[in-house]
Amino acid sequence: MNAYESIIKGLDEAINHEKGNVELKKHRILIDPTPEYSKEEIKNLRKNLGFTQVIFANVMGVSPKTVEAWESGRNHPDGSSSRMLQLLEKEPNLLVRIGIMSNV
Repeated sequence: MNAYESIIKGLDEAINHEKGNVELKKHRILIDPTPEYSKEEIKNLRKNLGFTQVIFANVMGVSPKTVEAWESGRNHPDGSSSRMLQLLEKEPNLLVRIGIMSNV
């Protein structure tokens, strides 16, 4: 099935559902809100991971100045950065496990 056929099929399903002709599967998911991290929590996480500010910045996809600003409290991580911090906090070996980083 190509992209066009897939879109048409989806639209047909939506129309039939709206008319009451078909019951579509529904999934309900709950997502924790993104946490807020203090400057101390960020610095402690980085140190617990054994990263310098430069390495941590590369892992997070931000500049070293951004990490410095987080750790000094001049700035705060945005939603996606906060979520990444949460993942690293909960699973310190995540980067190695999924192949983003390797222990040499």
